[in-house]
Amino acid sequence: MTKKGFKVYTTIKTIIDVIFILIIALYISVVLIQRFSGNKSVFGYRMYNVASESMVPVYNVNDIIAVKDCDTDTLKIGDDIAYRGEKLGLGGKIITHRIIKIEDNNGVKEITTKGVNNALSDPPITTKQVVGKVVGVVPIISTINAIVMTQAGFFFLVFVPVVLMACMEIAETIIDNKIEKKELIEIKD
Repeated sequence: MTKKGFKVYTTIKTIIDVIFILIIALYISVVLIQRFSGNKSVFGYRMYNVASESMVPVYNVNDIIAVKDCDTDTLKIGDDIAYRGEKLGLGGKIITHRIIKIEDNNGVKEITTKGVNNALSDPPITTKQVVGKVVGVVPIISTINAIVMTQAGFFFLVFVPVVLMACMEIAETIIDNKIEKKELIEIKD
């Protein structure tokens, strides 16, 4: 291998390393922020993993959605919200559904939601249960999450790149040693 070829190799290796590390760091930082903050609001936003098909095709299972803190007085029919369930065995779970009705019940604002893929609506909730308004899917994180959540995806997105990076490090070390021992010569073009 020539010195020029070795430079091309190390440049490509560095680019692959940086891209892989950035993607994994981004994914891990989102997961860690969710887990260690108890998913408290960070800069007015929270992220949630979609766990069911109730909002398909708007949000798919394993999509990561961004939920923005909001003034509940600004919510309207058609908005997608995240709220804390309190009834039907959903105590404390976060549900993301679409608002289908807003009513005043003796001075208490009640919001009725429904998953776009569900036949029935949810029991009415109060504004105290609202966590925030869904801003949308976080595309890069959702894609990574959907891939990593499968066995093949984990293998190809995590295991294979780690092994590949290790092999490239070994190859680079061997080439460096050969260059130092002058076993590789530079071929003039």
